[in-house]
Amino acid sequence: MTSRPKPCPKRSLEPPRRGAHSRATWAIVFATVGVFMGIGVVSPILAPLATELGGTPAQVSLLFTSYMAVMGLAMITTGWISSRIGIRTTLLLGLVVIAIAALGSSASASVGQIVGFRAGWGLGNALFVATALAAIVATMAGRPSRAVILYESAVGTGIATGPFIGGLLGEISWRVAFLGSATLVALAFVVLVVLLPRSATPPTPTSFSAPFRALTHRGLLSVALVSLLYHLGLFAMFAYGPFVLGLTAAQIGVVFSGWGLCLVFSTVVLAPRIRNALGAIPATAVALVLFSATLGVTATFTGHRPVVVACIVVSGLFVGVLNALVTEIGMDAAPVDGATAAAAYSFVRFGGGACAPWLASWAGEATNEHVPFAVVAGASVLALGVLAFGAPALPARHRKPARRHGRRQLTGSDDAAPAATRVTTEA
Repeated sequence: MTSRPKPCPKRSLEPPRRGAHSRATWAIVFATVGVFMGIGVVSPILAPLATELGGTPAQVSLLFTSYMAVMGLAMITTGWISSRIGIRTTLLLGLVVIAIAALGSSASASVGQIVGFRAGWGLGNALFVATALAAIVATMAGRPSRAVILYESAVGTGIATGPFIGGLLGEISWRVAFLGSATLVALAFVVLVVLLPRSATPPTPTSFSAPFRALTHRGLLSVALVSLLYHLGLFAMFAYGPFVLGLTAAQIGVVFSGWGLCLVFSTVVLAPRIRNALGAIPATAVALVLFSATLGVTATFTGHRPVVVACIVVSGLFVGVLNALVTEIGMDAAPVDGATAAAAYSFVRFGGGACAPWLASWAGEATNEHVPFAVVAGASVLALGVLAFGAPALPARHRKPARRHGRRQLTGSDDAAPAATRVTTEA
């Protein structure tokens, strides 16, 4: 049994009218898509970038590692910052940092310089990502489950379109791909300035140690570790997969865009239905088994390009379910406000997963191309054990199917919003 959560301090956007709520929500969603394109845009250009600048797969994989490591570590500061300068200002600051880093990457003359700018890119992402989730919940007050699905859909759309755009622009030059990303983020900045209402500084600023204290809750820590373990497979696939495929930048972009389309479909359509049928935690376990099996098939048939392509695309279905359900459970796993929960969860998710791109590429060079996928398949299996360990500390409603209420099925219903995701929109 978990103790009843304590009321959370207000962390609010000023209360716009109902129509303004919708505009603000979609403005943040659009910006989230643009920001997460930054992850996908790199995959198709890794091989040509390595060829032009003389880098090995392990060296260019540091573009992912520096990005993820800084983003994960900086997540700890996002709640402290946003609680002092406001949600809106934090989002805009993050976009500015990302745009500058993308421009710097496009003008770089060495792999090392790009790695450095990608680290700055990760800092901007940290400011934006955790804050964006809390902001979407704030503009959809009383509907946290829908807010999480909308946020993860935006994430999936960004990761899906990023490789496609990166592949097309990468056919011109990898520098143009980075410039394209900078342009999209600049556009997102303008959209937020126009449509997102000004935020009010909350009366009780969050302490710097709040995310660490949140992770002392067994439920939140276990959910964060589950996310870390399956993200090892995701990040390894994005960083090492392009070298295994041996396709052109545009072709790789199409493959990973197919993955992203599957992810968006499963996030929006499959995840809610599976959650209602099985319960969020059992559904997460099923998705982990299927994702691990897909990675295992990839490890076995790494030399067969059609099989690898099919596994990459199909894995998007399982990752979409995992992203939606694990995020939803995580936001409800500890008696803390949404921004703190998101920061703590994302710190483990991205900070810990930062090693995966480099390790996968290094392992592939040191042993053979099968080993990286076999290792991350094992990590997803380990996530099942971690989920079982943490399940008793999670809310009971996540462990059982939803009850039918007329035509509507609810799991941890939006009508009874979890305390951790109650981000008030009161003035």
